[in-house]
Amino acid sequence: MDIAQANDELGIPGALAICEGSGGLPLIHIDNAHASASISVHGAQVLSYCPVTAKDDLLFVSRQAYFQPDKAIKGGIPVCWPWFGPDPEQRGRPDHGFVRDRSWQLLATEARVDGATRVLLGLRDDESSQALWPDPFSLELEITVGETLELALVTHNTGEASFTITQGLHAYFGLGDVRKAQVLGLAGHDYIDKVADGTRATQSGPINIDGPVNRIYLDTTDTLVIDDPSLGRSIHIEREGSHSAVVWNPWIEQSRAMGDFADDEYLRMICVETTNAAEDAVTLGAGERYRLSSSYRIHQA
Repeated sequence: MDIAQANDELGIPGALAICEGSGGLPLIHIDNAHASASISVHGAQVLSYCPVTAKDDLLFVSRQAYFQPDKAIKGGIPVCWPWFGPDPEQRGRPDHGFVRDRSWQLLATEARVDGATRVLLGLRDDESSQALWPDPFSLELEITVGETLELALVTHNTGEASFTITQGLHAYFGLGDVRKAQVLGLAGHDYIDKVADGTRATQSGPINIDGPVNRIYLDTTDTLVIDDPSLGRSIHIEREGSHSAVVWNPWIEQSRAMGDFADDEYLRMICVETTNAAEDAVTLGAGERYRLSSSYRIHQA
C-alpha cells in the first residue's frame, strides 16, 4: 500500500488517517466524536476500540504479538476463514484458515451522518490462496466505529460450484482479571469441550474461568455479556448469521508455550467469538453471499 496515496484517496480529515504501524504494516487510525480505533490492513484486523465514554480499550493485543507480513497478529479481532480451528482436511494448512496473515485491500471509507466512521476492506482469491483452497471467492469486511463497534464479514461465492465454510470473528477482549470475570448468556446450551478431547456437556449458570477453556457452544443466537468487575464494566455482544459461539482462554501452560503471547497475559483477556463452527457450517451455492456480523458495546458500571 502507498500510504500517502491511500490518505489522499481515502483519508477523512479529522476522523481517519492511514499510517505506518508496528513492523511497517499499514494501520488505519480512527478518531471521531464517538470513539477511537485502529485497524491493521494486514489481516483486516481491528486492534483497538475505545469509546469516549470508556476508561479502557475494548480489546486485548499481546505485547509479544508478531507484526510481520507472514504472521497472524495475536489479539484484536482476527478473521478466521474459510475454516475455523484446525485444518479440517489435516493437510498441514494454517489453523483458522489463511486470511489472517494476508494484506487486504482498503476499498472505501465513509464519514456517516451520525458521526460514526465506516471502513470497507476486501480480499479475493489468487494463485497463492488457490494452492490452499481451490474455490473462487470474494470477501468484504465492513467495520463501523461509533458508539458501538460493528463488524460484518460477507462471503461471496464467485465460482460455479458450491462450497462449505466455517468461520469466525475471533475477538480478544481485555479484562482486569479473568478469574473474577464471567460470561453470561450461554446457560443451558450444549458445548463441545476441546480441552476434554471434544466431549459434550451442558453449560450450567455463567462461565467462570479457573483453568484452560476452549469450548464451542451450539445452537445459540442470544446476546452474550462479559461481566468484568475488575474494570467496572460489562461487554455486550450481539450476533447475526451465527448459531455458535466460542469461549477461549489458554491459561498457564499454553500461554508459556506461545511465542507471541506473554506468560501472564491469560489473566487479562478472554476470547468470546462470533462463529459458524462445528455443525454450524455454511454452504454457499454459485453466486451466493453470506453475512456474519457482530456488534460490541461497553457498559460502564
